[in-house]
Amino acid sequence: MKNIRHLGLVVKDMNKALIFYRDLLGLKIQGITEEKGFFINQILSKDNVILKTIKLSANDNNTRIELIQYISNELIFNKKNKLDNHGFTHIALTVEDLDNLFFKLKKEGVFFTCNPLLSPNKKLKVTFCKDFEGNYLELIQEL
Repeated sequence: MKNIRHLGLVVKDMNKALIFYRDLLGLKIQGITEEKGFFINQILSKDNVILKTIKLSANDNNTRIELIQYISNELIFNKKNKLDNHGFTHIALTVEDLDNLFFKLKKEGVFFTCNPLLSPNKKLKVTFCKDFEGNYLELIQEL
């Protein structure tokens, strides 16, 4: 394997997702696409799919979060809102100033599991929060 290319996050409300990931967390838009037609129908094994995808990254690096909204299909969202569920449970993001970001997000009504805590080895400051759709993010500041 060469690298981890991206993480796809299907969202109900693209505008709310952009407010969280772009405006509050500071990720930068790297591209916006609309996908439809034979290829996307085949690869997803669905009919008449129309997707809007917004690619975001930090500092123009190669690893991206892709926010995906199904325009054409009604989706059933069965959210796993627990950190101890099986499967993927969260996205971990390295941030520069966790205390500042914590207060900024808290002011916007973002849910946190706890205040930022110092790791036992004292090399990290860490907390978990939820985006506006209930997905967990681990926010980490390297000290």
